[in-house]
Amino acid sequence: MPFSIFIKQFFSKEKKYGSKDRKQIAALCYSYFRVGLALKKELTEKNIIKAFFISTHEPSALIQALQPEWDNGITNPIEDKMAMAGLSFEDIFPFTGELNDVADTDAFCQSFLTQPGLFIRIRPNKNVVVEKIKAAGVEYSSLNNDNTVQFTSGTNIENIVAIDKEVVIQDYNSQQVFNYITANNFSSNKKEITVWDCCAASGGKSILIYDLLNEKIKLTVSDIRQSIIANLQQRFKNAGIKNYHHFIADISDDTKTSPASNYDIIICDAPCTGSGTWSRTPEQLYFFDTSSIEKFSTLQKKIAVNALPHLNNDGLFFYITCSVFKKENEEVVDYISKQPGMELLEMKNLFGYEIKADSMFVAVFRKVSHKAH
Repeated sequence: MPFSIFIKQFFSKEKKYGSKDRKQIAALCYSYFRVGLALKKELTEKNIIKAFFISTHEPSALIQALQPEWDNGITNPIEDKMAMAGLSFEDIFPFTGELNDVADTDAFCQSFLTQPGLFIRIRPNKNVVVEKIKAAGVEYSSLNNDNTVQFTSGTNIENIVAIDKEVVIQDYNSQQVFNYITANNFSSNKKEITVWDCCAASGGKSILIYDLLNEKIKLTVSDIRQSIIANLQQRFKNAGIKNYHHFIADISDDTKTSPASNYDIIICDAPCTGSGTWSRTPEQLYFFDTSSIEKFSTLQKKIAVNALPHLNNDGLFFYITCSVFKKENEEVVDYISKQPGMELLEMKNLFGYEIKADSMFVAVFRKVSHKAH
């Protein structure tokens, strides 16, 4: 269970805590999850305060009362605060050996000390949305030609714009995974493009590609459970997406249900460790078991190899994760590249730590009728 849900349920049962108490308790818990591995998971009062000191940047009555010698350093750079606490960034994320070679490991480890921003993608009625945001008077910044807007974490945008209809809540790098389509005019000479999102989950990538391809798309979505598809259907209804096909399938099992046709584009937003999103959900970092990397890598290869036969010649296969681990990304890409007819066109690590975003990975393949020898 995500900690955000757990703590809401906790507070709903424990009515004795006021709003300030709830805010303080949540901040202490999240701070500890962010720094807990560097503290060897030793759950002591001093370590909770130490984690809070490192993670907060505003004057705190708690620090003044319980650790007064640190009070003057509360606004210091994170590097100085880590030194005061006797910790290093790599202690926070002790899995750097699993990262690929292009990651700035210090910057990545440091990102766990900061809550990422809230990003939205504006759907077609851009001017209307921008005016609503301005009228609300909330703090925001525009990215990516104003289609992407970033807010501080916790901004209540549901009261400002219609979610899924006018905007989609979607991390910045998640919005970039189909850039290959627009950069290479994949849809320019096609009347209709058949698309299968084989691990559709909540449907964020499907809505994105629907908006990119507009009326040309013929969309199919699938996922492993009926409850997931039910949530997706409600989201599609809000988004105004009506003409699509859906089915339940475990694509990792080739003996189960598979699609009846082939597609011009297959999206494989594969189940993964989610390690690129852990600054948003630091409890996942705290409780992580490295043995799951191999399990996910095996699952990802099964899903990919079972989906590939349903790709048309000259079709595109998008392999996407929100992981930063080599075994889930580059190693799976190497495996897919060895499948018959698969040509790797592009592979990108989309690191988000410089703009308070998640980190993603995307590889784009093309299916050729025969490989040159």
